[in-house]
Amino acid sequence: MAYYDRTFDALGLRDWCDATGGEAKLSMADLLAQANAGNAEDGPIFPFPSLDALHEACLAIPQSRDFVASVESGFLAIKDALKLVLDPPTQPLSWMLEWALQAVNAVPWWLILPLLFVSVWYVSRSRAVTAFVILVFACLGFIDHLDPALQTLSIVLVCTGISILFGVPIGIAMAKSDGLQRTVLPVLDLLQTLPTFVYLIPLIFLFSVTEPKLYGIAIIAYAIVPVIRLTDLGIRLVDRDVVEAADAFGMSPRQKLWGVELPLALPNIMAGINQTIMMSLAMVVIASLVSAPGLGVLVLRGIRNLELGVGLIAGLGIVLLAIVLDRVSKAALERVSAVQKH
Repeated sequence: MAYYDRTFDALGLRDWCDATGGEAKLSMADLLAQANAGNAEDGPIFPFPSLDALHEACLAIPQSRDFVASVESGFLAIKDALKLVLDPPTQPLSWMLEWALQAVNAVPWWLILPLLFVSVWYVSRSRAVTAFVILVFACLGFIDHLDPALQTLSIVLVCTGISILFGVPIGIAMAKSDGLQRTVLPVLDLLQTLPTFVYLIPLIFLFSVTEPKLYGIAIIAYAIVPVIRLTDLGIRLVDRDVVEAADAFGMSPRQKLWGVELPLALPNIMAGINQTIMMSLAMVVIASLVSAPGLGVLVLRGIRNLELGVGLIAGLGIVLLAIVLDRVSKAALERVSAVQKH
């Protein structure tokens, strides 16, 4: 007899349980439990009233797997409508990622690398950082990992750029509205705490594995959180006296935002951009499970085929890319801070 039989009898629900309950569905675990019934130890004296425990006493109550199946059925029921809504606005993301990857594959190394080094110098104005970037890409090229590294870099730059494009305005809007901040913060908490693999599950059902936006959306959703949070924080930390002085000079809200608040919040915003770049790079490796090219594919190959050297070298390449992106973004932040002080 199930533990909660008496409970349903005492509540007068036995007729309902017997009338509406179907036959219990046996899972593989149930079949194994029956096969080993003679050797099985006694179950818990007071089982937690979970769906499965209640189902043993009342067949009208669904099992846990029925609940899980209903969630899946609900998602599949709205999948087509959801895809119809999401397809048009996300299609440009696929195009941008495709163009970036095609450009990396089509442009010869003796053009793309000098362009990359000049860009690093322009952003950082640091000889040490530029020399380090040159050394890193020379090493990656020497071990024939230059093409996957450039593919990974292109994906990171595209997704980071879109994260900044949308994240900074959202952060500004949150800083200007307490109500919007209270609404958006739980969403950001959810995005920041979800396991990285979970981002891919609904997207696999919505989009084809061959579409770059499948991994692009996952990367952006995971990486956009820091730039939103730190933009909001940076503007809220602007000295109130400075804001009041801007009001006293008769500045409009737009002038105050562009002339006072954003320049003073720029160090925090740049720190958020730095974290967004790092999280984009981390997610690119996970996204290689769904056809994202680059160094992550080599890492997966090392895991799948137990090729220790392939996995370690590709992982070292990802570490070097992370260091490059971190040093360049921090050098850019230091440059911006130095300009502001003068």
